[in-house]
Amino acid sequence: MIHLTTTANLGEVRSFFTLGEEVASRVRPTAAEAAARGGAARIPEPSGAVGALGTPGPAPGEEIDLATLGARIRHARQARGLTLADLAQTVDRAPSLLSQIENGRKEPRLALLSAIARALDVTVADLMRAEPPSRRAALEIALAQAQARPLYAGLGLPEVRPSAKLPTEALEALVGLHAEVGRLASVRSATPEEARRANAELRLHMRARHNYFADVEQLASRISAAVGHTGGPLTERGVSAVTAHLGFTLHRVADLPRATRSVTDLRNRRIYLPMAADGGHDPRTILLQTLGHFALSHTEPTGYADFLRQRVEANYFAAALMMPERPAVDFLKQAKAAKALAIDDLRDVFAVSYETAAHRFTNLATEHLGLPVHFMRVGEDGVIYKAYENDDVTFPTDVTGAIEGQIVCRNWASRRVFHSPDRYATHYQYTDMGRGTYWCTTHVERTGSGDFAIDVGVPFAHVKWFQGRETTVRATSTCPDPVCCRRPPADLADRWAEHAWPSARAHSHLLAAIPPGTFPGVDDTEVYEFLDRHGVEA
Repeated sequence: MIHLTTTANLGEVRSFFTLGEEVASRVRPTAAEAAARGGAARIPEPSGAVGALGTPGPAPGEEIDLATLGARIRHARQARGLTLADLAQTVDRAPSLLSQIENGRKEPRLALLSAIARALDVTVADLMRAEPPSRRAALEIALAQAQARPLYAGLGLPEVRPSAKLPTEALEALVGLHAEVGRLASVRSATPEEARRANAELRLHMRARHNYFADVEQLASRISAAVGHTGGPLTERGVSAVTAHLGFTLHRVADLPRATRSVTDLRNRRIYLPMAADGGHDPRTILLQTLGHFALSHTEPTGYADFLRQRVEANYFAAALMMPERPAVDFLKQAKAAKALAIDDLRDVFAVSYETAAHRFTNLATEHLGLPVHFMRVGEDGVIYKAYENDDVTFPTDVTGAIEGQIVCRNWASRRVFHSPDRYATHYQYTDMGRGTYWCTTHVERTGSGDFAIDVGVPFAHVKWFQGRETTVRATSTCPDPVCCRRPPADLADRWAEHAWPSARAHSHLLAAIPPGTFPGVDDTEVYEFLDRHGVEA
C-alpha cells in the first residue's frame, strides 16, 4: 500500500494536489478487497471516464492500493491506444519498469507519476482514484489480493495469473471461491474468537499511536515526581510510597484466591498480594499494575475488549513508573547518539526484567527515537504469546488478524535462539524476508512456565544504532510459503511420513471458551469470601 503522507517516493503529493485534499495514512478497504472478502460484496461498475478533469483523488484518511493505481494507468494507456513501448518512449523510462508499475509490483515516484499523467492526458488525481477502472480490473485485483493472503499461501497451491485469455466468468468464480474459503475459515476459528478479534483490534489501535500512551505517561510522571522518583531503579520503598500516595495500604496474605494475582478491598482501600511472587513475576510490577486501574479511573469492564484495554493500560502505567519517561528517553537518546542501543543496558539501568525493558523500549522507540520496531514473546514450541509491530514485519496471523497463538517461522531469531550454544546469552541475527531484511536482538528468560524468547527487531536501515549489529548470524525466511519451514524435507518425509504417530501435547486454553465473569476466570464467590475473612480487621 502507498502511504501518501509518509512514503519517500510520494511524500510531496500533498503539495502537488491543487484540489486542497489532505491524504492521511489510514486504511480503508478497496472495492477489490471487498469483492474478495465474501458475503454479498459488490464490485462497483466504473464510475466515469478515466481522465475527466476534477475527478477526486483519495479522500482524507485513505490510501491508494498499488494494484489499483497500476490498473488505472493501464486502463488510461489502452484507452488512448498506446502500447507500453509508446508510453515508455514518451516518459523516457524502460517498458519493463512501466510493466511493473501497471502490475502493482513497483511504486512510481511522484515525478514519474506526473509524467505518466501528462502523457495520458489525465491528472494525477485521476490515476489515484480509489476504485478500479473497470469491473474486469476489480476482479483481477481482488484475485491477486486473495492469493497474496496467508490463508491461500499456506495451502501451497499455484497462483492463477488473470491473463487476457482468462474469461471474466472464470475470474468471478475464483473470486467467489476465495471469499467462501475466507468465510469458512472465519467460522471455524477457535472458540476464543471474541478474544482474538478484540486483541487484534487492540493491537491495531496500539500501532496507530506507536504504542505510546501520552496520557498514561503524563499521569505516571506526576506520580513519580510526587514520590521523588527521578531515575534509576524503583525500590520497594518507592513502590510503597506510590501505594500510599494513591491512598492504599498493602497486605500480604497466604490465602489469595487461586485465579487472582491481587485482590483490592475498595471499601477499606486495601490491596492484598500473595506472600511470595507467583510464576516469577516481579512483585513490584503486580502491585503497580493493580494500582494502575485505580489511578486511571477504570470501572468494571463492559466486555472482553474493555478488559484487554484496561489490562494494557495498567501494564503500561506500571512500566512507566518503574522506568519513568524522561530519564528513560534521555538514556536511550544518549545510547542512540553513541550507536550503542541495547535492551540489556536499559534492563540493567532500571533493574527490571528483559521483557519489561523490551516492552518499554517499544513504548518509547518510535515516538522519541524515530525507530520502527517489533516485539515478540515466543515459547520454546514456537507459539507467539505476545506480539507488536509497526515496522511491517510479516507476523503470522489467522483469519481474524490475531497473531497470538500462531507458530513463528523456525528461521526467525526467536526460534533459533533456543538452539544457540548458550541460549541464555543475548542472540543477534539478521533475517532476510520477502519485504526486506530485519535485525533482531533476542534473550531467553526462564519462568515457572518454561523458557520464553523475548525478541525486539528493526528494519535493516535502523540497525546502525544498536549494539550487536556486527553479528554474522544470518537466516532467510519465506514464510508463509510452506516450503520455508512448515513442510519437512522430502527425503525426511519419505523415510517417516507413513511410520510416525506423535501424541500431541494439547493446549487446553486453545479450545476453551472465554472464562465467564466480569473479570474472566475469577470466581466472584471465592473473592467475596476472601474479603469477608480479612474484612473483620478493618
